[in-house]
Amino acid sequence: MENIRDKLQETCRYIQSRIPLSAEVAVILGSGLGDFLSQITDPVPLEYTAIPHFPRTTVASHRGQLVAGWCAGKPVLVMAGRFHYYEGYSLEEVVYPIRVLSLLGVKTLLVSNAAGGMNQDFRMGDLMILTDHINLGENPLRGPNLEGIGPRFPDLSEPYSKTLIRTALGIGKELGLDLKTGVYAGVQGPSFETRAEYRYLHLIGADAVGMSTVPEVIAAAHAGMQVFALSVITNLGIRDEENQVTQQEVLEAAVKAEPKLTVIFKKLIASL
Repeated sequence: MENIRDKLQETCRYIQSRIPLSAEVAVILGSGLGDFLSQITDPVPLEYTAIPHFPRTTVASHRGQLVAGWCAGKPVLVMAGRFHYYEGYSLEEVVYPIRVLSLLGVKTLLVSNAAGGMNQDFRMGDLMILTDHINLGENPLRGPNLEGIGPRFPDLSEPYSKTLIRTALGIGKELGLDLKTGVYAGVQGPSFETRAEYRYLHLIGADAVGMSTVPEVIAAAHAGMQVFALSVITNLGIRDEENQVTQQEVLEAAVKAEPKLTVIFKKLIASL
C-alpha cells in the first residue's frame, strides 16, 4: 500500500512541476469525443507516456494526453483518453488517474462516454445524462483502503450530483436540446453485447450500456468528488434490424454528437 502512495505522490509531483495552474475541475473524454479540447485556451499537454506510473492508452480513438488549460474562465484538467479493464489493466490501474486528480485538488469530475441505448425512446446521437449506474464488473476499491483518499465503505446512493444534473437539464432547455436521463450499466467488454444481454440489461433497469465510466465514478465518489456524466448514444442495442454493431459506426455517431456535448460541458463548467 505504501508503494501505491509513493507512486501517487511521484505522479503528482511530476504533473505539478509541468502544469502552471491548480484546477478543481477535471474532464474525461470518451471514445470519439475529443472535440472538447478545442475549447481549451492556453493548453499545456502532457503525454501519458511521459507521466510516471500512468497507464498507456491502447485504444486508437483515445489521444493519450493530460491537458491543462482554461475553459469558460476556469482552470481545468482534461483527460483526452481513458483506460479500460478490457485493455488488460487491473481496476486499480484504470482508476489510478482519478486518484491522482483527487490529490491534485480536483473537486468536480465531468465524464463522457459512448454507450449503447436500450431505452425505446432513444435514438442514435441522443445525449443521456447519467442519474445512476449498475456495476456489472468488479469494484475498483477492492483491496486495502487508501485512507488518505476516502473511507473504507463509501456511500454510493448518489454517485451523480443532482445539482449538476439539474443545471445540465436547464442548459439543455436553454439550448433547445432534448437531453435524456437514465441508468448506465457498466460491463467489462470488449465485445458488444448479445441481443439477449441487451434485453436482460434493460429488464434490470438500465437505459444504456458501456465499457467504462463506472470504475472511475466509484473512485471519484470514494474521493469525495461531485460527478456529472453524459453518454452519447452511439448504437441501439434493442432494435428490429438484423444489423451488427461496429466500432467504426460507434465512433462516427460520437463525432456527430460532439458539438452538443462540448457546449453542455463548457456551460456546465461556467456555472461552477
